[in-house]
Amino acid sequence: MKIAGKTVLVCNCEGTMPLDAKALQQAAGSDTAPVIHHQLCRSELENAKAVFGRGEDTIVACLQEAPVFSETAAALETAGDIRFCGIREQAGWSDEAGRATPKIAALLAAAAVEARPARAVSLHSDGRAVVLANDDDGLQAAQRLASRLDVTLILDAASSVIPPRSTDVPVYLGGTLQAEGHFGAYVVTADPCHHTAPSGRERVSTASSHAGRFECDLILDLRNDAALFPAHEKRDGYFRPDTGNPAAVAQALFDMTDLVGEFDKPIYVDYDPSICAHSRSRVTGCSKCLDVCPLSAITSQGDTVAIDPVVCAGCGSCSAVCPTGAASYAMPGRGELLGRLRAMLTTYRQAGGQDALILFHGQDDGAGVVDMAARLSRGLPARVLPVAVNEPTQIGLDALASAFAYGATQVIVLTHAKDGDHAALTDQVSLTNSILSELGFGDGRAVISDTGDPETLSEQLYALPSLPGITAGDFFPADRKRTAAMMALRQLHAAADAPPDIIPLPAGAPFGSLNVDTGGCTLCLSCVGACPANALRDNPDAPMLRFREEACVQCGLCRATCPESVITLVPQLDFTGAAREERLIKEEQPFHCISCGKAFGNQSSIEKMIEKLSGHSMFQDPRALERLKMCEDCRVADMFSDKQPMAGGERPLPRTTDDYFAARERGEDEDNS
Repeated sequence: MKIAGKTVLVCNCEGTMPLDAKALQQAAGSDTAPVIHHQLCRSELENAKAVFGRGEDTIVACLQEAPVFSETAAALETAGDIRFCGIREQAGWSDEAGRATPKIAALLAAAAVEARPARAVSLHSDGRAVVLANDDDGLQAAQRLASRLDVTLILDAASSVIPPRSTDVPVYLGGTLQAEGHFGAYVVTADPCHHTAPSGRERVSTASSHAGRFECDLILDLRNDAALFPAHEKRDGYFRPDTGNPAAVAQALFDMTDLVGEFDKPIYVDYDPSICAHSRSRVTGCSKCLDVCPLSAITSQGDTVAIDPVVCAGCGSCSAVCPTGAASYAMPGRGELLGRLRAMLTTYRQAGGQDALILFHGQDDGAGVVDMAARLSRGLPARVLPVAVNEPTQIGLDALASAFAYGATQVIVLTHAKDGDHAALTDQVSLTNSILSELGFGDGRAVISDTGDPETLSEQLYALPSLPGITAGDFFPADRKRTAAMMALRQLHAAADAPPDIIPLPAGAPFGSLNVDTGGCTLCLSCVGACPANALRDNPDAPMLRFREEACVQCGLCRATCPESVITLVPQLDFTGAAREERLIKEEQPFHCISCGKAFGNQSSIEKMIEKLSGHSMFQDPRALERLKMCEDCRVADMFSDKQPMAGGERPLPRTTDDYFAARERGEDEDNS
């Protein structure tokens, strides 16, 4: 069987899954039925090897034995691209496995969607480690690491650790600790910091002090104090295990010894500064990415921001909240993720599936919960379509709205305790539910679940009632965030029975209009220069301010920049054609020079300028104010018309020797004559 030109290898895992070849062929829309293998990874491995040997791009419907298939393919020079899809854990091992054929076809269709490889940044570690501790456990941990790593131990200055029998690890006593940097380039500072005296008997004692600055690649923090970094569990190379859990400490030591050498870290977020709405001319507009980044990997850089790829842990919150799409998640990219949703839901619907529920989950912890639900509980219902993402916190309005627009009746985002703060995700889910409710689809169609218990997840999913369906669209997904979101929202608007044309949104929403007090507007056009989305525009041939609502991201730069404070933001969704068209906000006739008649400026701005400058000392002369009504050429000419402004007094004649003699004969003072 082939899907999207890729050969599909299917196995019923020794008969533990009820697979029907003919039904799967029809559900997948394939020309040929698949061969249902019984033990593809063992006794029938030659069948897979034969397919790999033909150089065909292949989808193997198995995750557990992916290493076996990958090793087999690696031994063949002719092997093509090989992907893996876990139909067993996600569909076949379920109380509703007999009804899961449409779901299996949907999973395979999603696996066939082309994936763009993520970029990476290279990091280097020499194995330099700093261990921070308060007691003997820290000393023992440092000694265990010393055989594999270059270790330095910093003990709390008040600790009563017995000096080691052999000084195989440098030991220091430190006061206040601080750290900065990233994996491979950390700097730990201690103030004060002391060498330990070799004469210490019952406890380590201090000797001379020194500058407590330690450069290292890895940090093991075994103190009971606060962590040195925010969201420390996401920071590569910083280990802070529960000291009361010996297994966790041992795992940290094991993981650290493996972090020596060269490493490629994915670049999780692509950034396009040209559409960033952060700032213009030192006026701050949008700071949403800065506010939600748990690791402070994003910093302000004037009009734009900088995302440090070596610090970024890939939570994706910045991508979820970015109103313009300047910060865009790259694992997977927006086009790939939405393409998978489209392929999955379209195939599921065409195969006869109903009441589709999309389950977004992380590819590590979330996938583990799904796997255990299949092994230890009832598995996933046949209508639940799991979608693995790098981090569930990367999900934003564009993905949520697209899932509904492609035919999902419900969406659940499965989070995990290690995902940290879910504030950004919560806001995105809340915004989606608000829009769906206003469109008449009811409340609570998008839900966040934070359960880590497989049985609880399984029971929750089976207990969910079916909701009325939403007419599905089949539009092709866009890479641009706002374009993708608006395409999905328009589809939902078209699918609603009696939708309103305009939906009010909460403050901070990325869509909306603006109100301008035209009486106070001077058409200075500062707002046009500040607008990062080109929603506000001028006319080079006439004093004019125009606005296109669909492009507005509600960043507030126009409001913050306006010198007259006449702009008010109106968060809303306008589905009428007027939102896509430019509307005229204000227009005036050009102001004409009172001297030559040349058009320059506009009436409002000239009058405002005269009003503000009339009390200035340089414009007390009425003629100086009149010059403000002149064009730049006439203004200069008028300044020189009566008197040279740079001219000095009348130049005296030079005095000669005869002049001095004549003055002497007249008895005059020669110096004052």
